[in-house]
Amino acid sequence: MTDPDDDTTAKAEAPAEDGEEGGPGTATGIGDNDQETGIYARESPYLDRYVQLGVAGEKLINVSFPEEPNGDAEPDHPLLDRIFAYLEGETDEFTGVDIALTVPTEQRAVLEALRNAPYGEDVSVGRLARMAGLDDDDGSDIQTVRMALDTNPVPVVVPDHRVRDGPSSAPPRVEQRLRSLEGL
Repeated sequence: MTDPDDDTTAKAEAPAEDGEEGGPGTATGIGDNDQETGIYARESPYLDRYVQLGVAGEKLINVSFPEEPNGDAEPDHPLLDRIFAYLEGETDEFTGVDIALTVPTEQRAVLEALRNAPYGEDVSVGRLARMAGLDDDDGSDIQTVRMALDTNPVPVVVPDHRVRDGPSSAPPRVEQRLRSLEGL
């Protein structure tokens, strides 16, 4: 296994499957068909909570894990299918999922860099800072990384559970289950 804190480690790319760039789903958008803007949710026995998505057109704007879903939530969405396959043990890097990040620029850089943390490998806050082009010796930059992780609007798709010494925007039990699923 490679050292996730080693700056010389190459960033892993998810292999393409089914002849499509970026693997399952489409290379752009968040599903394999046109979806309306809305809220989608399904109960996960593994997480003992619902997985709820907020979608605006072709972009994912929110992933949350409520105990009860929004009353208007629909149960069927292609990205929910991918997340549930992942929760059942299928490897998925969620490449090709378009997300709408409405966060400050430096936090966006952190979250975009985190998408390169490979399935089954964790990184430190310091390593993530370097991946995002920040200084891991600068307390302000480390705080930026921690804030980005804590306010990540799309956990799982932007896998904050892969940062071993940072906060996660997912509830603690969900974060633990995601780490366990990936052997972290």
